[in-house]
Amino acid sequence: MSTVRDLMTPDVRSIPASETLDRAAQLMREHHIGALPVRGDDGSLTGIVTDRDIIVKCVAAGHDPARTTAGELAEGDPVSVDVSADSDEAVRVMSDARIRRLLVLDGGEPVGMVTEADLARALPSDQLVAFVSAVYAGR
Repeated sequence: MSTVRDLMTPDVRSIPASETLDRAAQLMREHHIGALPVRGDDGSLTGIVTDRDIIVKCVAAGHDPARTTAGELAEGDPVSVDVSADSDEAVRVMSDARIRRLLVLDGGEPVGMVTEADLARALPSDQLVAFVSAVYAGR
């Protein structure tokens, strides 16, 4: 059985809660990523902001991404697993939370992200179908 370390995309980037969403979008474009963990003033993780969040919760809601901060969109503690978790645990957590990106922590610090694309490359087709069904059911 593989571990989350085997699945994840390493070198996760984060953004301060005080940074604007237009800057978050620029970082996502520069690094070819779709999500950024958000850090509070004390360095703690306060959530995750995704490209979809920026579009749906900011732009489509009529807000200005140059005046809206990442902290305003980040909601609650980010869903995460420890880097030593097995791949089945990652799939279970993502399915249960109905999320497409899972933050990977080592000693409480972000070290990677498991994405749908990571799962598509690693999972047998029946397990991937079960994951997709769980995440997208009822959307």
